[in-house]
Amino acid sequence: MTLCDGVRAHCAAVAASARSVKIDMDALDAVAATPAATLDADVHHLDAPAEEVTRYLLTLDAINFGSGWFPTLRKRDGRSGYTTVASALRDRFRAHGAWSNGELARIDTATIAATLGQRGDHELMALYAQALRDLGGWLGERSALEAIEAAGGHAETLAAQLAAAMALFADRGFYKRAQIVPANLALAGVAVFGDLDRLTIFADNLVPHVLRCDGVLVYDPRLAAHIDAGHLLRMGPQEQEIRACALHACELLAARLGVAPRVLDNWLWNRGQSPQYKALLRHRCRCVYY
Repeated sequence: MTLCDGVRAHCAAVAASARSVKIDMDALDAVAATPAATLDADVHHLDAPAEEVTRYLLTLDAINFGSGWFPTLRKRDGRSGYTTVASALRDRFRAHGAWSNGELARIDTATIAATLGQRGDHELMALYAQALRDLGGWLGERSALEAIEAAGGHAETLAAQLAAAMALFADRGFYKRAQIVPANLALAGVAVFGDLDRLTIFADNLVPHVLRCDGVLVYDPRLAAHIDAGHLLRMGPQEQEIRACALHACELLAARLGVAPRVLDNWLWNRGQSPQYKALLRHRCRCVYY
């Protein structure tokens, strides 16, 4: 079974037996297309040679997690947790260039904290440093483009390689960040993959939130009250059900709308930036997967 087939099978099985989260099949019909998200040049480092853009995106996606901690970050004016991290990393690349493979492999918590404008004792910064050291080890002696080309133009192969080589990408059952790497590289125009539409959605905490707000996902009263009170959700059955039901619902919805799941993910992520969605609390889980 391929990586993406495994994700689909896992999420369908979890959704079928879920106790705390249900999919309202009738509500699926009310979900319509919205403008697709793109990589925002005001946030990301895109105006550079392909090697540098590729290295930027690999570096960013290596630390593209921590939404459970985002309320505790020092955010830039008008920025979310993610866009604070992405734009701070962009500024580092513009001012000083990319970290070399060797520098990544040796990076420490203080360096990444200073780069992102965060406290050196913040728990997330140590995890980010670990993720970047893993990335440096994975790159080895290769350029960023050589590492991507080793996947032979297959997005699913690249996702599998990332998940197999780096523990913080090994989000079993979902592989959110491993899958978003080739999707982002394609959006930036620095890589071409023949199987992008094999990817699933990128199961995080925003897409389920949008689906919940739109009535597609229905949480049992205790779970809903826990999230609405702003309490952290532990990794475990309920957190798994939220992401699995979101992913399975999106498989059904993508088929109804005739679009690839990765495109649907962009639509829903874009919708989630609207004030009416941001005004409501989403689930927060402190983990390294999203």
